[in-house]
Amino acid sequence: MKDQVVLVTGASRGLGAATAKAFGKAGAKVVVNYYQNHNKAQEVVNEIGTDQAIALQADVRNADEVHSLFEQASEHFGQPINTIVNNALIDFSFNGDDRKQLDSIEWQDYLKQLEGSVGATLNTLQAARESMANLKFGRIINIGTNLVQNPVVPYHDYNTSKAALLGMTRSMAKELGPDGITVNMVSGGLLLKTDASAATPDAVFDIIKSSTPVGRVITPEEVADVILFFASPFSRAVTGQNLVVDGGLVMD
Repeated sequence: MKDQVVLVTGASRGLGAATAKAFGKAGAKVVVNYYQNHNKAQEVVNEIGTDQAIALQADVRNADEVHSLFEQASEHFGQPINTIVNNALIDFSFNGDDRKQLDSIEWQDYLKQLEGSVGATLNTLQAARESMANLKFGRIINIGTNLVQNPVVPYHDYNTSKAALLGMTRSMAKELGPDGITVNMVSGGLLLKTDASAATPDAVFDIIKSSTPVGRVITPEEVADVILFFASPFSRAVTGQNLVVDGGLVMD
């Protein structure tokens, strides 16, 4: 891990922040990407250590901003980003009571989530491809959801975008494998408790507790541990896979 420069998109809060901190503890250099909240991103950097992490702003939906971020990171650390966690979530709250249903959802809602998942991942992969290929090493970890396998709450736009990202994960694994780059997905369930799940009614958490074999709701830190596995040498023979990390609620 000490040889890795890790970009975590959307790392100022929730799973992204937990993942950035986990990589920091493992000795990696960490790029804490944020969209709007510089103060929270800087708090994550301060916890990791300013000699080991940097907060860089970029809207990952914008290819030019992503390329600029990669250049800034390479200049700061003296080496290019070689590990990417595509985690950023665009304008979404997990509140099943307020979700848009078939009669109210619009194509623009789908486009927003597809742009935030598939479009943003395309931008980071294109920015990283050349340097990773030159190194003959790269680790890409895309963040999915167990709602693809078990849409207990049918967030139509979000679930569809993550299903598309799973297809992209497997397709890119095929293309990038010869360059020593692995591409995998980690799919959590509802996490306890992040900004994105803050609007989720407590009753939903209770249902998950009673339905999940481990009898509790999984934390961002537990999902971050699995993300680190896919970035580590222990996963060097694994690519194109989707690992569901939800305490056994979904057994795929």
